[in-house]
Amino acid sequence: MLSYLIRRLLLLIPTMIGATALIFFVMELSPVSVTNTLLSREGNVLPGARKAREEYLNRRYGLNNPPVVRYFKWLNGISPVGVKEAGEGFPGAWRFGFKTPDLGDSFPQSKKVSEIILDALPVTLLLQAISIPIAYGIAIWTGIFTARHRGKIQDIATGSGLLALWSLPVIWVSVMLIGFFANKHYFPWFPTGELHEPQSTEWTFLPGNGTRGWLLDTAWHLILPVVCLTYANFAYLSKLTRAALLDTLGADFVRTARAKGLGERVVLYRHAFRNSLLPLITVFASLLPVMITGSVVVEKVFSINGTGRMIIDSMLAKDTELFLSVSTITLLLQLVGYLLADFAYVLADPRVSYE
Repeated sequence: MLSYLIRRLLLLIPTMIGATALIFFVMELSPVSVTNTLLSREGNVLPGARKAREEYLNRRYGLNNPPVVRYFKWLNGISPVGVKEAGEGFPGAWRFGFKTPDLGDSFPQSKKVSEIILDALPVTLLLQAISIPIAYGIAIWTGIFTARHRGKIQDIATGSGLLALWSLPVIWVSVMLIGFFANKHYFPWFPTGELHEPQSTEWTFLPGNGTRGWLLDTAWHLILPVVCLTYANFAYLSKLTRAALLDTLGADFVRTARAKGLGERVVLYRHAFRNSLLPLITVFASLLPVMITGSVVVEKVFSINGTGRMIIDSMLAKDTELFLSVSTITLLLQLVGYLLADFAYVLADPRVSYE
């Protein structure tokens, strides 16, 4: 197991370099440059002044350097090991050693990339921390329920309903929920977007003083986005749970457990379900990067300033530093998720071994 872990960790380095290089140079092929994006915000200027301003921006942000040079400069900045400026214990101009990773600056926003990510990240984490447990809880329950009643009316009705839910586009459901349940002409039960009322900063945390409080106001704003993030996930995961459980229920060890006289619940939950977790573990490993990227559609429709919406805005503005940093974090979480999934396989199924 140790040798397998070391190999996987060593493979992270070339994988990260290759993936980030691909993203960087694909963005370089875009016809829109960062300089053009910055100049478009300054309005109409004379041709001579525009050219001088463009040359100044290129020099200031190093955009006149070749793409390869800018990529390796960015890669050196985010790496914990690399070339650093001289400091305490490092005489001379430059030295190679350990340093503090720096995600760089967002040129269009004139702000540190780390600050932008930290501002948007808590919102997305909150949405995902609520929706993912709900989706898995419903999926596991419905998956076991339909597997136990295979071929019966309960299985057919539940399966048809889940298939219908999974077929509904998230963007359509989001718009419909706002149009019917956040509309004064129909059912004005929920807000149209964002996570708080403008005056909620003056409220107490819990209900009181004639207000519903900051906590209840947040929960009220979260209902519709969480519904949109949850329904498609549990519909898919439920079908996955049902298929995996049915496959396990037909195994020899399950028939042996029943032949020994064990109760159906013991056979189902202690023996069959544990060995049916591998597909769910695989899907859960892919959810780690989702904790960062969030849901672009839901955040856009409900005007939520999370990381999903931030990624789209960075692409439109060709904010290379921001987009590359988020892509790197997402990729790292994806690789770590797969590594954790490999260990979870061993815990869930004793037949799995990496020796």
